[in-house]
Amino acid sequence: MKYRFKIHYSRDEARALLPHVRLWLTRVQQLREVLVKGEESLGRLMTQGRDVGGPEVNAWLREVADMQEALREFQRRDIQLKDLDRGLVDFPALMDGKEVFLCWERDEDDIEFWHDLDAGYAGRERL
Repeated sequence: MKYRFKIHYSRDEARALLPHVRLWLTRVQQLREVLVKGEESLGRLMTQGRDVGGPEVNAWLREVADMQEALREFQRRDIQLKDLDRGLVDFPALMDGKEVFLCWERDEDDIEFWHDLDAGYAGRERL
């Protein structure tokens, strides 16, 4: 059988990653805030008709690279970051040979839900 994902997690494996996932989420959210402020700052410089470059652009580009690296923590593990604001994360899993997602949200203490790959959050069911 051909699966969409290379990595599949058991509930225990996904649980073991939750402390790391919480840290990665926090890092990505912090970087997003920095990037938004940097974009606003660069935008103001550009509207004044100035040549944009130098330290402001270099700092913003470093933050972009940091964001890409933080997102790679999820990508390397095939963990799906579905909604950054809510901290919604899906772990590919197999249930009875069928590929599904174990679904977790930042405010939840444990992984207690799953859904079909195409069902999304609305299709969540209790494990």
